[in-house]
This record gives sequence, structure tokens and C-alpha cells, in this order.
Amino acid sequence: MNDRVERIRARLESALQPVRLEIRDDSAKHAGHAGARGGGGHYILTIVSPAFVNRSPIERHRMVYDALGDMMASEIHALSIDARAPDED
Repeated sequence: MNDRVERIRARLESALQPVRLEIRDDSAKHAGHAGARGGGGHYILTIVSPAFVNRSPIERHRMVYDALGDMMASEIHALSIDARAPDED
């Protein structure tokens, strides 16, 4: 697993204490894409966390973006998020 994926994992685990976390680096499929040329990766994220209980999908996505912070502006070009509470998994 690459360093960027490990940093994504560490930030999400620290901020949201997920019971399930899957991160797929899909960057290779986007070689040549404008965002890829700038160094930003493409990722698919599945995260299940008690922190998402009683939160709307938009609130859940904002929580993920907040946890990733500056990585969203420089290292992540595209992020597909499937964020669920444990009772939805």
C-alpha cells in the first residue's frame, strides 16, 4: 500500500474511529487526466463509523473532508465516498 493511502487511513482512523475502512487507489486508471498530472490521486473510500450516526450524507462527507484537511487540496484529486453508520453496514 502506498504512503498516501496510509496517510489517508491514519487521518480517518484518528478523526472518525471507523469500525470498517477500505481505501482503493484508483489513480492508475486516470493517468494523463489533468488532476493526475498535477499529482492528485483518485480514491474510492468505504467508511463505517459510529461518528456518522444521525448524520446526513452531506454531513458525513464534510466530516471525511475535514479529517483529510490539506490532502484534499493537494494530494487528492477525486474521492468517491461511501460513508455509513454501523447499523447501515
